[in-house]
Amino acid sequence: MVPHQNIHSFINDPQKISNLTLSQVELRKENRDREIAFSAALMQSGSGYIGPFTTEITLTYRNVFTNIGNAYNPVTGVFTAPLKGAYMFRVSVLGHGPTSAVVSIFKNEERMVMTFDHQPQHWLNSSNGVVLILEVGDVVYVRLWSGSRIYDDQYNYNTFSGFLLFPLREQEICRM
Repeated sequence: MVPHQNIHSFINDPQKISNLTLSQVELRKENRDREIAFSAALMQSGSGYIGPFTTEITLTYRNVFTNIGNAYNPVTGVFTAPLKGAYMFRVSVLGHGPTSAVVSIFKNEERMVMTFDHQPQHWLNSSNGVVLILEVGDVVYVRLWSGSRIYDDQYNYNTFSGFLLFPLREQEICRM
């Protein structure tokens, strides 16, 4: 049979077209469920310092630029994984000497990475990022270290962002 005849028989069969359409709809829905990305800055308006505090605090990034999939909560500052997968997270900070500007990205209750800046005077900035394997319900958030402070204003120097790189099937084992 000539290849174009296969196409014609496929196009002329309503059942095959119906199955294809249903498959496309299901694939689009499955991909939509995988659309997870957020990016937020600390302050919605105004300017000022956050910290220093006598204990670590979880930062709440309230100025949300993007929250596709609604997995980031701007009230608590916590991202909750809606599906198992590999995720990329990034944090940036701006501080002013002589007080250090130090934050960490946490997965559940474990410190994963930190960004640290200290100088006697003037402005300082830093950033860091990490790829994490998350299970459904795992949480990721940023904490400001005790004794440190950061500064933010309308230019959004302090940001927290994350997105799903790719989902993982339940039977896949994490490779270290």
